[in-house]
Amino acid sequence: MDRNRLRWLPLVVLVLAQIGYPLTEGRDRARLTVATVVLGYLLSVGHALLSRGARTAAVLILVTTGGGWAVEALGVTTGFPFGDYDYSGQLGPKLGGVPLVIPLAWTWMAWPAWLAAVRLTRPGPRRVALAALGLATWDLFLDPQMVAEGYWSWHRPTPALPGVAGVPVGNYLGWLLVAVLLMAVLARLAPAEGARDAADAPMYALYLWTYASSVLAHAVFLDLPGSAVWGALAMSVVAVPLAGALLRPRLPHRVRA
Repeated sequence: MDRNRLRWLPLVVLVLAQIGYPLTEGRDRARLTVATVVLGYLLSVGHALLSRGARTAAVLILVTTGGGWAVEALGVTTGFPFGDYDYSGQLGPKLGGVPLVIPLAWTWMAWPAWLAAVRLTRPGPRRVALAALGLATWDLFLDPQMVAEGYWSWHRPTPALPGVAGVPVGNYLGWLLVAVLLMAVLARLAPAEGARDAADAPMYALYLWTYASSVLAHAVFLDLPGSAVWGALAMSVVAVPLAGALLRPRLPHRVRA
C-alpha cells in the first residue's frame, strides 16, 4: 500500500467505529465511545507528528490534552467555565473527577479545527477566532449526545437552547472561551504554516465527516432533532467554507514583474 493510501487508513478505521455507535447500546456503546475517542486522538496526534514533526505534536498534546484536562478538572470542581456538572462512571477511570478519555476528545477535534482555519485564513486574530468556532461549535453535537447517554449531566441545565434540554447555554460559551485560549496558544507555538492540502486532506475530511455524520446521526438515528439543527447551523460556519475551498482549485500566486 502506498503512502498516500496509508495516511487515510486511520480515518477509515475511525469512521467504521463511529458507524457502529447507533448499532450498539448500554455498556457496549460506552466502550465504543471510549475506543472512538482514542482512535480520533491517535489520528490527530499521529497526523501532527508525521506532517509537522515531533515538536508540533508535543505542543498539541501539551496544549489541548493537558489544557483540556486542566479546564475540565477546574469545571467539575468549581463549575467554571461550563457550569455545575459531574461525570458518571461509564467512561472509564478518572483523574481529578475527569474521565481520562475526555481530554483526548479536545485534542481529537482541536487539530482538524486548527488546520481548517489555517487553510481558510491568514495568520492573526481571525484565524484564532475561526479555529475556536470550529472547535466550540462541535460541542453543539457532543454535549447533547453524551448527556442523552448519561455520560455526564448538569445540576442546573437551564437556560438551554430551544429543543436541546439538559445542556445549559453557559456551557457553550465556556467552550468558546476555552477554544479561543487553546487556539491562541497553538497560533503562537504551532502555527502550521504552508499550503499542505495533500498531507492535510485526511484532517479536512475528518472535520467534514464529523459535521455531516453528526447532522445525520442526530437527525435520524439518535432522535436528537434539536441538536441536529443547532449543530448543523453553527458548525457550518467552518465546514461550509472549508468544503468550498477544497472544491475550488488553488490559484497560483501572481508573480510581480
